[in-house]
Amino acid sequence: MNVLLFGATGNIGSAVAGELVARGHRVTAATRRGGGLDGVNLAVRRADAADPVQVAEAAAGQDAIVSAIGPQHGIDDDEKVLVGGAEGLIAGARRAGVKRLVVVGGGGSLLVASGQRLLDTPDFPPAWRPGALSQAAALDLYRAADDLDWTYISPPFLIEAGERSGHFRLGGDEVLYDAQGASRITYPDFAIALVDELDRGNAIRRRITLAY
Repeated sequence: MNVLLFGATGNIGSAVAGELVARGHRVTAATRRGGGLDGVNLAVRRADAADPVQVAEAAAGQDAIVSAIGPQHGIDDDEKVLVGGAEGLIAGARRAGVKRLVVVGGGGSLLVASGQRLLDTPDFPPAWRPGALSQAAALDLYRAADDLDWTYISPPFLIEAGERSGHFRLGGDEVLYDAQGASRITYPDFAIALVDELDRGNAIRRRITLAY
């Protein structure tokens, strides 16, 4: 599959890039600065996910678009990157005629047992709230794009460096916790789940999540 990957230089994006290449997909990394990844065989081009014209040009001839974009904390504006990125990716995919779109989203809009969003609970870190609200707004945009085969993948409460185990649970709109009450996944295992979804298409026009 020819895959256009936005956000390939971030922690999640670089893990996704490695997983895609390892499975034989032909990857083009689209970044705002045009930088690539050391040790990963992929093409590189400069494109901003928030610019639908640039997205459409980069997506020409691609089978799917994957987005792992995210703001740099303390540098970027969360809403501009996340909501603007969703608007640009949706419009650009339509222009290019690429229907398949897999997006790394936020976990703050996942639901807890009370029915509240995680971001609305008392213990949710205040510093994370602006980004979580922007991710929730982006999810609303994808849910309205019923002409695209999108999938929005929310990480659990904690996503971190660690081993590639290949063992995790999948869920829908609710936070997943393990027996100890933790909600976590590693970057490599998140990448496995994302590429599995890209390959199999089990969650078209749905949000999913995963955790151990």
